[in-house]
Amino acid sequence: MGQYAPVWDHRASVKVTKDMSGTNQVTLRNPQGASVKVSLHGGQVTSWRNDRGEELLFSSSKAISKSLKSTRGGISVFFPQYGNGGSVEQHGFARNKIWTIEDNPPSLKSFDTQGKSFIDLLLKPSEDDLKFWPHAFEFRLRVSLASDGSLSLTSRIRNINGKPFKFSFAYQTYFSVSNISEVRLEGLETLDYRDNLCQKELFTEQGDAITFEAEMDRVYHLSPNCIAVLDHEKKRTYLIKKEGLPDIVLWNPWQKKSKAMVDLGDEEYKKMLCVDGAAIEKPITLKPGKEWTGRVELVMVPSTHWNDDL
Repeated sequence: MGQYAPVWDHRASVKVTKDMSGTNQVTLRNPQGASVKVSLHGGQVTSWRNDRGEELLFSSSKAISKSLKSTRGGISVFFPQYGNGGSVEQHGFARNKIWTIEDNPPSLKSFDTQGKSFIDLLLKPSEDDLKFWPHAFEFRLRVSLASDGSLSLTSRIRNINGKPFKFSFAYQTYFSVSNISEVRLEGLETLDYRDNLCQKELFTEQGDAITFEAEMDRVYHLSPNCIAVLDHEKKRTYLIKKEGLPDIVLWNPWQKKSKAMVDLGDEEYKKMLCVDGAAIEKPITLKPGKEWTGRVELVMVPSTHWNDDL
């Protein structure tokens, strides 16, 4: 990657610098002061701050930033698979590759029709990737920041292969919370889910809202296009709005598993909750020349206002 001069636009801004590991990262900032950071390593969103400078995404204090793997926290892109299986590495290779900026160097006046500042990233398979997953594709990822501080990620995957291929997908999103025991999630009532802690057995959600009292690793199927995470202590609600992503993954490792994870502090499970917009239960089949789009929009609102948005 080449060098970019860190210049700011007068309305909103797109800035390219290097992170602590020497990898290029892009910072988007809106005129109100909200910001987003995206690493070209994995196309990973590493920070999302509101206009008061409060960090809305969790990142582990023990994250290993100089490894060849994505760091624990933020938002990672899982493609072409979720979990383990076959010859592809866990959760796919997209999160561990160096992406390129499509507009290189990026325009400092990158705004869409709604006035959002954005960056467009591109991933194509390497020769090594094709040995393990022999399907040619173009993966375009747009990360955008709106004037109200909401964060959007839009993935467009095109099949430039001569035959159809299948893939699974997820945006693994680590939300920062005050205390996991004080958080509740609404919008998944009565849905079926697979519990990865019970050999992927199928259950039906019985509660009016989901609370967290132990390790959780579930995939909810055919979920609504908007769900809410309510954090009472911070008086903050996260809205997760999605398109093209029928599933929702809920994950928290809790105490025992946290202690076994080298890149997560023993007590840090209390400060995070993963809520992933995903396509897992029924993998996407993409025919030659066709394109699939999956999008998630994350909005942080005061808790007293979330009902109107949902």
